[in-house]
Amino acid sequence: MKSIGVGVIGTGFMGKAHSIAYSSSASVFGTSLRPKLEIVCDLSPSRAKNRATDLGFARYTDKWQEVVNDPKVDLISVCTPNNTHAEISLSALKIGKHVWCEKPMSSSLNDSVEMVNASKISRSKTIIGYNYTKNPIVLHAKKIIEEGKLGNLAGFFCRYDVDNEADQEKSWSWRMSKKLSGTGANGDILSHVISVAHFLIDSKISKVVGDINIVHKLRQDPKEDNKLKPVDNDDMVSALVHFDNGVKGHIGASRVSWGKKCGLTWEIHGTEGTIMYNQERLNEIKLYTKSDDSSCNGFRTILSGPEHPFYSSFLPNGGHGLGFMDVKICELQGLLLAIENNTDTWPNFEDGLAIERVMDSIDASSVNRQWIDIKHQLN
Repeated sequence: MKSIGVGVIGTGFMGKAHSIAYSSSASVFGTSLRPKLEIVCDLSPSRAKNRATDLGFARYTDKWQEVVNDPKVDLISVCTPNNTHAEISLSALKIGKHVWCEKPMSSSLNDSVEMVNASKISRSKTIIGYNYTKNPIVLHAKKIIEEGKLGNLAGFFCRYDVDNEADQEKSWSWRMSKKLSGTGANGDILSHVISVAHFLIDSKISKVVGDINIVHKLRQDPKEDNKLKPVDNDDMVSALVHFDNGVKGHIGASRVSWGKKCGLTWEIHGTEGTIMYNQERLNEIKLYTKSDDSSCNGFRTILSGPEHPFYSSFLPNGGHGLGFMDVKICELQGLLLAIENNTDTWPNFEDGLAIERVMDSIDASSVNRQWIDIKHQLN
């Protein structure tokens, strides 16, 4: 067995998720490359200290540069606001560190291009946190598609709706600032939709026409009573999309949809069948094929179980179900295997850039009011 020193930058929800994954991966998968929790970073020294204690890190700091330059750290988790992803990732790649960066890649397309170029020079392993493609039942859905059980693919339809920002009384945050976050619902949650699209359809979105809407244009300033701050990125986004391989569809997202907690839903239509998924029921898919017994009309439910990739490392029987943190552990497992065996990851920074190009094109289309062809070559 060999250990790999890890440093986590950012101690919010995703920083905690990464830390739990690092702590759990060896016991779940028994891999020979085992994460060692070296150092955690938060802008607040007291919070960093508490997180180090709670999550089991050896050291803590309030300066991200100390994590990147720590000689005991070989793998960096970037779990900070979007506008800091590029600077931290570039610094880590420059000195040969592996990078697990949360989505979206950055707050601008130019930064994302620079991150890809740096990753190619570094040859370190990179991965973007699009964990919904790592769910065992979603991997099984991909297998069903690859086996041709849906026939020729025709349509992809996917939404991701949440109510995180539905309450207009909720105070302004960095996620509502184009300068700090980039796009809003587009980058925060539609990015997941695009990752699922590219993964399952096995083809890139190459043409879009999109629209956005800012529903709550003013929010309470969290620092000053009776002062409102403008929201300048999108609450809602939607687009018609064309893929390179001829599949067409519709995608959308909203961060202001009351009652939607994790409303990632998708359908894939083929000439021989249809498959459907709902993230709020993340341990099942629904399948209907033309070859099904006509006396048993309707979709059948397939539950995740030990026959599906990764599942048996957690549970011996189907029906118990995995959760969000389990899928995050699966995501990390792919990265650790890639580091150990010098194989590719998905989505790496180049795959992430393709997602960013789609997001950027939808944003531009909403302004230009026209279809945009997406050129995926690296500039």
